[in-house]
Amino acid sequence: MPDETGLSDNAAGALAYVTIIPAIIFLVVAPYNTNSYVKFHAWQSIFLGIAAFAIGIINVIPILGQIIFLIGMLALFIAWIICILKASKGERFKLPVIGALAEKQAGV
Repeated sequence: MPDETGLSDNAAGALAYVTIIPAIIFLVVAPYNTNSYVKFHAWQSIFLGIAAFAIGIINVIPILGQIIFLIGMLALFIAWIICILKASKGERFKLPVIGALAEKQAGV
């Protein structure tokens, strides 16, 4: 159900994955900062962005780093698409390591 802002929890959870900016906004702005579902997806999106940044740094290593970068970014892209789809359906899809951190930060 859409709340007083007109944005449903599912839409806000999926929108948190678009970039890191909506995720941060959802963690700061009420009523989203009190909703554990939206907070979970916002934190998971932020941690996914941090993982992408870390894999990007690995790209500096000449050959092995570039192979790890390509495989890692492909895996993160697939995880990102899955997270968007699951959030839009109302599911709390938890990524292996990142999901536990997101749950802890969201207070779930």
